[in-house]
Amino acid sequence: MTSSDKPSVLFVCVHNAGRSQMAAGFLRQLAGDRVEVRSAGSEPGEKINPVAVAAMAEVGIDISGGIPRQLDWDLAEGSDVIITMGCGDACPVFPGKRYEDWELTDPAGQPIEVVREVRDDIRDRVAALVAELL
Repeated sequence: MTSSDKPSVLFVCVHNAGRSQMAAGFLRQLAGDRVEVRSAGSEPGEKINPVAVAAMAEVGIDISGGIPRQLDWDLAEGSDVIITMGCGDACPVFPGKRYEDWELTDPAGQPIEVVREVRDDIRDRVAALVAELL
């Protein structure tokens, strides 16, 4: 665990504009301040995917203020759990960390119907993660 005695979870996808931002939004909602929530991308985009923002708004979660962030050593090193989402070899491996790789469709360029399916899959996975961590 981190020095704050609460687990920290880092969600990583390529652009940090869709999947990882949605996962971070769900974790904040479901765990509150009991988990430190982080997200980053191996090649961060310019802004959050507006279709992902709309899909999350449908379930009452606002991710519109998110800013894609570059994955770096310090961010990963300070995380207890690192969850990658489709970035493959672009996501470096950091020794001694718990890893999960969630195979999820990239919502970039997808219609809202597809993004809703990705959102719901992420919600279920995050709920299971919260049950396990807390």
